[in-house]
Amino acid sequence: MDITRHVKWLKVLAFLLCLGPTANLTWKLFTERLGANPLEVLQHSTGNWALIFLCVTLAVTPFRRILHQNWLIRFRRMFGLFAFFYGFLHLMTYIVFDQFFDFGAMVHDVVKRPFITAGMTAFLLMLPLAITSTSGWVRRLGGKRWALLHRLIYASAIAGVIHYLWLVKSDKTMPYRYGAVVAILLGYRLVHYVNERRRHPSAKKAAAKEPVISS
Repeated sequence: MDITRHVKWLKVLAFLLCLGPTANLTWKLFTERLGANPLEVLQHSTGNWALIFLCVTLAVTPFRRILHQNWLIRFRRMFGLFAFFYGFLHLMTYIVFDQFFDFGAMVHDVVKRPFITAGMTAFLLMLPLAITSTSGWVRRLGGKRWALLHRLIYASAIAGVIHYLWLVKSDKTMPYRYGAVVAILLGYRLVHYVNERRRHPSAKKAAAKEPVISS
C-alpha cells in the first residue's frame, strides 16, 4: 500500500491524537479530577508532554532514514509545534497559577533557581523554531540557514532534560530515561554525520587534493 497517498488523513489523525492530552487535562480540570494538588498535576503533565514531543520530533529523522519512509518527515513540523505548545502551557501554569503574574519573582526564580533557568532556556530555544516553522520563513532564511537555526531543538531537548533532572529531588528515574532517549537520538545524528563525511568528502577538500593545471 502506498502510504504517501494517505498522509493527509494520517496528519489529521495525528493532530487529533496530539491534542488528546490537552483534552484529557481540560476534562479532568473542569470535573475536579486532578486530585488534591491540581497545579502540580498540570505542571507535571504539560512539562512531561513537552519533553515527549521533543523526543518524538527528534525521532522522526532517524526513523525516516532507518525505515526508508521519507513521508515521515511531513510530521516533524507538527510534532515540533506541539512540543512548543505543551511547553507554552507548562510555562503558563507557572506564570498564572504559581507566580500570579509576579514578574519580579519570576526573574528572581530564573536567576536563583537552576532548574527554572534550565526550563526557561529550553522554552526560549523553542520560540524561534515555532516562529520560523512556516514555509514562508524557510524561503526567507534559505534552506541551509533555516536547517541550521532549527538545530536549536537539540539544545532545547538537553535543557529540558536538565530542567526535569534538577527539579526532581528523590526518584530521578524518569528524567534519566528522557536523558537516555535524547542521548540516543542525538548520538544517532552524530554517527550519521561522521559516516556521511567519510563516504562523501566535501567537494572543496576533493578539489584541494587535485593538482593545479595551468592553461
